Amino acid sequence: MPRQLLTIEVSRAAARHAVLRLTGELDFDTAPELIRAANQVRAEGHDELTVDLTHVALCDSSGLSAIVVLYRNTAWSVRLTGMNRQVQQLLTRTGLAELLAGSRPGEDERAGLGPDGQVREVG
Repeated sequence: MPRQLLTIEVSRAAARHAVLRLTGELDFDTAPELIRAANQVRAEGHDELTVDLTHVALCDSSGLSAIVVLYRNTAWSVRLTGMNRQVQQLLTRTGLAELLAGSRPGEDERAGLGPDGQVREVG
């Protein structure tokens, strides 16, 4: 089977929101492309990012790692859409589905919640 390259179509959906539509394989060779594309739209001032995985044929651990890198970057909000069965199973088996569905790093603090989940005063 011939190797499928990754293509990334970038749509600037709104002033602060960009959509990255991936097609192909998100793996060791192509994961850095996702991070570069996300960093580029971030540099343009987009702080909300949707990653559309509808046409991703394969995602390996390097692809998952790239997704985690995007998620952990507290400078933006990341949403995944269009996950096929393989990607969803990979996220579930690795425990990342739960992590990515939960609050983002630092969200509790920005919302005024302490480490115990209790409301605290800020400012």
